Amino acid sequence: MTLLEHIEQTTGTRQSRLEAAQWVLKNPQYLKELLVYCFESNGAVSIRATWILEFVCLEDLELLYPHLDYFMEQLPTAKLDSSVRPLAHICELLTKRHYLTKKGQLQPPFTTQHKSTITSCCFDWLITNQKVACEVRAMTCLYYLGKEIDWIYNELAPILESNIAAKSAGYRARGKKILDLINKEEH
Repeated sequence: MTLLEHIEQTTGTRQSRLEAAQWVLKNPQYLKELLVYCFESNGAVSIRATWILEFVCLEDLELLYPHLDYFMEQLPTAKLDSSVRPLAHICELLTKRHYLTKKGQLQPPFTTQHKSTITSCCFDWLITNQKVACEVRAMTCLYYLGKEIDWIYNELAPILESNIAAKSAGYRARGKKILDLINKEEH
């Protein structure tokens, strides 16, 4: 069975996404092709491909490292809600791994351009109409990036403060947590 067939047969169930990801993990030579499908304009294929990529990255984030340049170049082109959510999760995984690397883990080879791309995308996801899962992942990425990029907190805090009252419980909870962390960083 080809990668495209695996993608086309993947459904939204966790088990289906996991099975497709396991196939890619056993056949890592197809990761670049999976990335290409993630950023195709064909809705159903790109959505399913991002679901699979998310599960691959949850299992072995380091497989994405050789393809980070391509991933970052394509990230701003993702517009479909169902694709943006898993891509935001992957950005969160990468950012947390970069800033919270544990002994024995390989840190993502983040360049200044990669950080800039994630920063830009995350702010876009916060100020456009996105699902809460995407927004909370964006907040988390921006919090960690703000430890290094000094202007981020000055932009992030007002967005969170102005949106908290009108957003969902999940947004409010993560927003308050991030604001508390920012306040601790600044004092």
